[in-house]
Amino acid sequence: MIDFLTEPSSYHHWKLSIDDRVAWLGLDVDENHIIGRDYALKLNSYDLGVDIELCDAVQRLRFEHPGVRCVVIHSLKERVFCAGANIRMLAGATHAHKVNFCKFTNETRNAIENATRYSGQHYLCAVQGSCAGGGYELALACEEIWLADDGSSTVSLPELPLLAVLPGTGGLTRLVDKRLVRRDRADFFCTKEEGIRGQRAIDWRLVDTVVPASKFDNALKERVREITEDATGPLTPDAGIELRRIERTISAQRIQYSQLEVSLDHDTGSATLLLRGPDSEAPGSIDEALDAGDSFWPLRLLRELDDALLHLRFNEETLGTWIIKSEGDTERVFGYDAFLKAHEAHWFAHEIMLFGERVLQRLELSARSLIAVIEPGSCFAGTLLECVLAADQSFMLSGQFEEDERPPPDISLSGLNFGRYRTVNGITRLEARFLNAPETITACEDLIGSKLDATAADMAGLVTFIPDDIDWEDEIRMTIESRAGFSADALTGMEANLRFAGPETMESKIFSRLSAWQNWIFQRPNAVGEQGALTLYGSGEKPQFNKHRV
Repeated sequence: MIDFLTEPSSYHHWKLSIDDRVAWLGLDVDENHIIGRDYALKLNSYDLGVDIELCDAVQRLRFEHPGVRCVVIHSLKERVFCAGANIRMLAGATHAHKVNFCKFTNETRNAIENATRYSGQHYLCAVQGSCAGGGYELALACEEIWLADDGSSTVSLPELPLLAVLPGTGGLTRLVDKRLVRRDRADFFCTKEEGIRGQRAIDWRLVDTVVPASKFDNALKERVREITEDATGPLTPDAGIELRRIERTISAQRIQYSQLEVSLDHDTGSATLLLRGPDSEAPGSIDEALDAGDSFWPLRLLRELDDALLHLRFNEETLGTWIIKSEGDTERVFGYDAFLKAHEAHWFAHEIMLFGERVLQRLELSARSLIAVIEPGSCFAGTLLECVLAADQSFMLSGQFEEDERPPPDISLSGLNFGRYRTVNGITRLEARFLNAPETITACEDLIGSKLDATAADMAGLVTFIPDDIDWEDEIRMTIESRAGFSADALTGMEANLRFAGPETMESKIFSRLSAWQNWIFQRPNAVGEQGALTLYGSGEKPQFNKHRV
């Protein structure tokens, strides 16, 4: 089982140190600590385990060290920054693992960019030595890239000439969309195995600064000082809250958290995620929320949901349908949303809502069918209602079950549904649902705080179906069964095309290209066949390519 829970004291590959308002994040890969078998992580190359630690560090910097204004990513090994994803690992991994690995890695890159954009934590990548493939993709996620001018330090994306694949975590898109590298220069760069150094790297916008090796350290420290003095962002203290280890129990049929229960049904190929609402009212002040720390209900639930999504992605690949339910008091959930909205200028509330946005994006990007089920006792309000809006189909019971004394279910919109939680293409789920229909969005705003029963929710366009108790079980059962009977590949393609209507952003381009192009290229014989480049890498044999353009 792949475990995504870690903490700095358990890191094998990164060294995190805090110096006032500066964080130094040093890459020092333990080549023998791997997730998999039959490879060694030489030259600071990485596998999923390296990225799990990086993801954890990026998250902790935002919650535990919100006062940090500059994060320097550097190498602790001489003459090498990072050789990228380990090629032996890629050659031996299943296709599904390769694609999920690329997706998770890119989500971590996005979190770095998100921290710079919204949390005032500016990432600077200090490259001394070879910076290749995924190593350069990590640099591309940073706001600034510094390169030592020492005759050997280079940046490169050599996947095409060496492996017959592409930079799998957004490298090509960031090259032209983010760094605005001219297309012809980008084309040459991506076909040049040995990379580019020195003045040409500056002229072509591949890096921001090139400094002679003898002056590198002092110049870097001066730039870090400038960043910390000039940095802007939410006012934050020097210390945040501690992110303690998530408690959970895992069995063959169930994953149990404090605020979330995941039931696994391998017969129907489905997993049911039951989100639990708060067991108390929202706190009266931000200080009370800070005192609760990582036990503060929205943060606790989001952390558990994030871990569950990653566990299901990597460890339960055949469970293709995720059924999302909730349980609790709608008014309490709405109260927590109102609390977050009222304190959105405070760093803690600000970070929780940013984290919520990232978790919801991870849900949508997980290549699973999402079915929301709204029953008596549900608490889909505000933030939790986003799960319903993210679903491919949603079912809301009209009325009550026979001999069930609980009232009919209701849902509620909150102010957070209108701008706080955006999809990867930069719009809200309501805007995606009602594309180019601003009058419908306005009508929904008038419903904020109202308890909507099935008929009202249907009239507002917020749910798909509202069966009564007679048809309820059959309709949901047939939906799950039909989903299990379709091609998983075709479902992934259909869902990805339908979920992200409207504009494109750099993030949406990266994920669509990852899902389509990289997914396809990773399966082609030119890469992974017996005579493919990835298969033969390091053997001395020349790959044999099928020359047909497809």
